[in-house]
Amino acid sequence: MIHLHKVSVQFGNLVALHPTTLDFCQGQFTVLLGASGAGKSTLLRCLNLMHTPHAGEVRVDGHGPLQDRKTLQMHRRQTGMIFQQHQLIGRLPALQNVLMGRLGYHSTLRSLFPLPRAEQEFALQCLERVGLLDKALTRVDQLSGGQQQRVGIARALAQRPRLILADEPVASLDPVSADKVLSLLHRICKEDGISAVISLHQVELARKYADRIVGLAHGRLVFDATPDALTPAQAAALYEHKAAGTPPADVAATVRSPFPIATAKEAL
Repeated sequence: MIHLHKVSVQFGNLVALHPTTLDFCQGQFTVLLGASGAGKSTLLRCLNLMHTPHAGEVRVDGHGPLQDRKTLQMHRRQTGMIFQQHQLIGRLPALQNVLMGRLGYHSTLRSLFPLPRAEQEFALQCLERVGLLDKALTRVDQLSGGQQQRVGIARALAQRPRLILADEPVASLDPVSADKVLSLLHRICKEDGISAVISLHQVELARKYADRIVGLAHGRLVFDATPDALTPAQAAALYEHKAAGTPPADVAATVRSPFPIATAKEAL
């Protein structure tokens, strides 16, 4: 389990995330919804301390706060990250990009040399799972956007993650490719029991794939429930009055109670 307790993030005078308390449990496929600037990326990046909270704490598996160096290092090693713009090395083939996901398991000195054959075989298995085994030796910059994002998923899988974080992973894709990529990610997470926290703008994809939807508006938690509890009016309100300083009233009045942990699988 990942537990956020009164976590807040501030950039200068801007409060990007107001004090937020949330639990994320093993096996959940959680989608973060909200307008641009709502705090989705900030919350997501707090889960592995890519953003350091201004206040509050993040705990994993009941251990001490992630500020502890050893705990944070172990957590990051087991957390795969998928980015909107892929963050791949275009001049390298897909296989080499996937192998980047294994570097956290080797010393800096060892990583300067080719990784063992077993690691390369595992990376090929990851590419096979995303349907790109035939592209293993193809430069990434020669692949389509959807294929590049699948390489990103394979790289995350190479970490043997317990948790995958994805920040707008399908925002740059056309609707058909977006659905295929998210379907693939959802299937793999369910097959392997991997927890996932995904930020999206596409409400229809959130309804289709999420076990749980967390809605944010102006850096505040305003919705936390299953997809069937999100009404069309509530979904629309998440994206209205973006410039306002406070969440729209019709969103703030929605479900705000913690997601029922009893329905989740065993703690992460």
